[in-house]
Amino acid sequence: MRARARLAIGIVGLVAVGGFAAGCGEKGSSGTEAPAAGATGAGCAPLAGDTLRVLEDDKSLQNTDNVLPAVNAKVASPELMGALNKVSASLDTAKLIQLNKAVDVDRKTAPVAANEFNDVNQFTTGITKGAGGDITIGAADFTESEILAELYKIALTSAGYTVKVQKIGNRELYEPALEKGQIQVVPEYAATMADFLNGKLNGKDADPISSPDLGQTMTGLKAAGQRVNIEFGEPSQAQDQNAFAVTTAFADKYGLKTLSDLARKCSGQATVLGGPAECPQRPKCQKGLVETYDFKAGSFSSLDAGGPQTKNALKTGTISVGLVLSSDGALAAG
Repeated sequence: MRARARLAIGIVGLVAVGGFAAGCGEKGSSGTEAPAAGATGAGCAPLAGDTLRVLEDDKSLQNTDNVLPAVNAKVASPELMGALNKVSASLDTAKLIQLNKAVDVDRKTAPVAANEFNDVNQFTTGITKGAGGDITIGAADFTESEILAELYKIALTSAGYTVKVQKIGNRELYEPALEKGQIQVVPEYAATMADFLNGKLNGKDADPISSPDLGQTMTGLKAAGQRVNIEFGEPSQAQDQNAFAVTTAFADKYGLKTLSDLARKCSGQATVLGGPAECPQRPKCQKGLVETYDFKAGSFSSLDAGGPQTKNALKTGTISVGLVLSSDGALAAG
């Protein structure tokens, strides 16, 4: 689907975003480890199904990775920021899932998907004309970033700017270019960017400044941005972050809506958790499920980071619950 080095199953620090996660893109052994200590209940055996459903993170294990625009401070006029904020106001996670589906599943181009989205949501209505000029929007090398860049292009073109989208790659490449004004706008993710900048400014071992509280994350992000000549627009309601999914059939059988439901009903020997090899030790993956929800899987299957291995293992009934990305287009029918 998309290569993402941003999947935040641990502290992000200085990481690339070739997807969205620090070191979680490597494939594991795809084997299943021995039962976990403390998993003494019966658990919930995997159940195959064609559609997936994300379980609500009702105790806020994950940080607030809301989509928002990052802008070089020299061009961050009220008109430019206002146009980008119109995009933020039009987005939520369900719409972002549909946008990703349009490209990754339905095989539309990112510009086509973005224009169709504006046709329905009309986010260009009421945009104020700016001073004009040339704007380059940088896009990371994965579908969602390309779509968001095209949405920003539509908004800024409506505001009177001459806009082009340039695919740049990972965050380690595009963030310095954004600081220097070589590109002027980039789609970003609040928690991941906050911790990236914090690591860059204060060292990779600095305490994270992201939080499950969006206001706290934004305070830290804006303060860090001021130090590197970057301003941030309004965060959207769309989040692209770690999530835990089951098949719809599994959720219906066991009556699951939240991760608390999963922990209460499915901790035990029969339950198989799937995710990247690092998941058992990461505070936003299995370790976090144990500490925040007291969820104890019977065994762990080492797969990929929210990619095709994990989604296939869910659909074929190999694992009970798997780590996915909350805006994945594959969740559209779930």
